[in-house]
Order: sequence, then C-alpha cells, then structure tokens
Amino acid sequence: MSRPTPAVDGPAAEARAQLPEDARTGFDRLVHGVLAGRQPALGAALRSQLPGTGGVRWLHAAGLSPTARPSALTAAHWLSLYETWQAAQPAPRSGGRSEGHGPRADSRHGHAPGAQAAPRWF
Repeated sequence: MSRPTPAVDGPAAEARAQLPEDARTGFDRLVHGVLAGRQPALGAALRSQLPGTGGVRWLHAAGLSPTARPSALTAAHWLSLYETWQAAQPAPRSGGRSEGHGPRADSRHGHAPGAQAAPRWF
C-alpha cells in the first residue's frame, strides 16, 4: 500500500514555481522523498536522497543542523537542495537496459564476467 503524495505547499511551492516546467517532476520527487519519509530530521531524510555524505555536506553548506525539520527549509534552501540532488543523479545512458549496471553476471558461476570465486581452500 502506498502513501499519498504530500501536497507541495509553503516554501517548497514557491521554489517549484521558480523552476522550468520540465524540472518540476524531478523536484516533486525530491519533495516527496524528503517529506514522506518516516524520519522527521533532515539529516536522516536526506540520507536516502543524496549519496554518501552529500546530505550532511549540503546541510552544513546551507547552515542547517541535521536535526532540523523539513519545515525549516526556505524556498532558497529547496532550490539549492534540488540543484545538489540533480547533480547527484546518474546521467542517462543509452542502451537497451534501463538499470545501467553493466554486463549481467554469468549464471554458470554467479560472478561478473571475468571474475571467479576464490577456491575454498584459501
């Protein structure tokens, strides 16, 4: 069962209005990821949105505590966060596979092509 998408209002809506039309879908995904999470603190909410320590670094650059609530974000914060989130997204790749994880594992030995498991006696 999925939870309803939270309505974008307040500073997030102000920031959304400043974005071009084609960027709003991505912005909505970011807002949903931050607001719909079970974590009330921004540090925990951003951990799932930005890779590695990106969320903590963004919070530090924005002058916010990792324990701050999403309601503390201004429109400028949302725009800055969206820019950081966009830069962290993987670039689209051409090719048949949408996941873009490289070649499939060889089913004969369960490892990527060219990789072999170490013998058990080592």
